[in-house]
Amino acid sequence: MRVITSPFFLLLSLLTTVQAVPEIKLGRTALSGRDVSSRVEFYGGIPFAEPPVGALRLRPPILKTRLNAHRFNASGYGKGCIQPLADPSTVSEDCLTINVHRPKGLKASAKLPVLFWTYGGGFVIGSSNTYNGSEIVERSVARGTPLIFVNFNYRLGPLGFPQGQEADYQRSLNLGVLDLMTALEWVQENIESFGGDKKKVTIFGESAGSILTGLLYMNPELERLARGAIMESGSPNSVPAFYPSRNEPAWEHFVENVAPCASIATTGHTFSCLRNATTEEITAGLFQSIGREQLNVIWTPVIDTRPGSVYPHLASRLYSKGQFSRIPFIAGTNLDEGTFFASRESLSNQALKDSLVAVSSPRSGSQAEDALGAAFDQVLTLYPEDPAVGSPYGTGNELFGLPPSYKRHASILGDLVFDAPRRMLSEAAAHAGVKSYGYRFTQPQSEPSTGVVHGSEIQFVFGQVPPTGPDNLPPFMLTYGNADEAGRSASKMMMDYWISFAVSLSPNDGKGMKRPHWPQYTPSKKVLMQLRGGNMTVIPDDYRKEQINFLLENAAVLQH
Repeated sequence: MRVITSPFFLLLSLLTTVQAVPEIKLGRTALSGRDVSSRVEFYGGIPFAEPPVGALRLRPPILKTRLNAHRFNASGYGKGCIQPLADPSTVSEDCLTINVHRPKGLKASAKLPVLFWTYGGGFVIGSSNTYNGSEIVERSVARGTPLIFVNFNYRLGPLGFPQGQEADYQRSLNLGVLDLMTALEWVQENIESFGGDKKKVTIFGESAGSILTGLLYMNPELERLARGAIMESGSPNSVPAFYPSRNEPAWEHFVENVAPCASIATTGHTFSCLRNATTEEITAGLFQSIGREQLNVIWTPVIDTRPGSVYPHLASRLYSKGQFSRIPFIAGTNLDEGTFFASRESLSNQALKDSLVAVSSPRSGSQAEDALGAAFDQVLTLYPEDPAVGSPYGTGNELFGLPPSYKRHASILGDLVFDAPRRMLSEAAAHAGVKSYGYRFTQPQSEPSTGVVHGSEIQFVFGQVPPTGPDNLPPFMLTYGNADEAGRSASKMMMDYWISFAVSLSPNDGKGMKRPHWPQYTPSKKVLMQLRGGNMTVIPDDYRKEQINFLLENAAVLQH
């Protein structure tokens, strides 16, 4: 037989090779992905649960491990879950999809570690397509410790975190948390088809995503689904924990804005009507109602006392009983967590106290509210209206054209919501003999009035600091990038620490950039790694000791 070797056929062969689409088999379905770079390929928009629409709306997710198709186009992300501030064409109720970035050409037998990301956004906004994991995978390959990056969508707002007694009776609480667990179940079932090792999963997230990661950490069940965790700016008790009935008015307000259900909003029998409403009617109700409540962080996980629930009690009480997972973790915060949330209006002492009580009170006029008021009186004493000690820290008496209450409010919120809960988690784990590592992200940012703001570490972890470009980061973060050499060096070191932990359960594998040894957090050595370009160093975990000790001692009163 004569072999055809003409230039035409050689060119055709070359083009066929260049244009080949990456493909894997998931059960009987061929998934076609896309090349992100010469080292990384992507498969996305893969359903991990049945669409939570119609009769499945406001119900726990149903795992979907197989696709009813011979072929599936996995070259792009699925739509985000319904949320305010989004173009309606970019979101959908049918949003429970999962995405995989992996080293190019990986064999199913590779058994690589997995980094599993959960996005933040106050439980009301966020989407997996905002976070591009390709740089993390690129870095892992370059340093000789390849891994797989996975992220997913979970339900948000009233559809993900229903409030009120009816949601309790219907066993429809904390659906967004259950979406997370179901996505992890999907990983257990399917990640080996992508070349991953289901026994080497590290879950990580930021803000609300870190809080959800922390809630799973409070459940020993997590040990079946993951072997490590990384919590960035969020702990299990970062937001006050309430019983479902506390936010009944918010639920009623949502239903009032779903046109066919408005007349029964206060009856306690709304779920049937809501399940029969169209997606357009649900979306309209969410868009019209959620903005009013958004800043009060209404749509959050709630305490569910039923056996086997993901959130059985206040985290502070679960810590005291030793009821949490024993998997290793990294947990940390940014220097100025509270500036993003602090009011820029002038607040009197009483107005500031009232705002703090309103967010933390289990029920208006209750006896608990009296104790809460007394606790916040002491908080205001411990956090005086002195700009020199407020946040952003280290800026002296500079007010940035804002009222003095701004820096005070920012300091209180940063400690109450982020720093005190992180310290409580680190200390509880240390006393239980759990291996953990703590950090303090202090990399200077470009906006002086917010300092090292909440969320500013994300672009460093994802390797997307300018000028390489945070193309897919949320718009509010684009202001905070620091493009100098120290910033780029900090990003590479942070990626190496995170990847090292995912691969070895220690940030100190010695591969990648030369970087300081990160000590374990122990009862006798409570230390943090300061993450800052040009000044990566170990520091004691004792900042604002008197203030944070008070918050820790009164965690139950403060609903944490």
